[in-house]
Amino acid sequence: MMELVNFIAEETGLTKADAKRAVEAFEKGVIAGLKKEGKVTLTGFATFTKKHKAATTARNPRTGATVPVAARNVVTIKAGSKLKDALN
Repeated sequence: MMELVNFIAEETGLTKADAKRAVEAFEKGVIAGLKKEGKVTLTGFATFTKKHKAATTARNPRTGATVPVAARNVVTIKAGSKLKDALN
């Protein structure tokens, strides 16, 4: 996270403390949006989506024993067009 904080501070002229607060606010905003709406879209950059994975079983590769895997929520991130274009 500190690399992002330093980058934001250099690009914007903010102090590192202000940049850190901005990054933390962004994190809190994404988390709150995922909890409330299940989806956060940063147009052109990325879409964060909460998905529910049902309980299942897995196999321990070392012992071969089956292991229960609890139901859980996961986050998927789909890159937007600006992000894709910047990397290609």
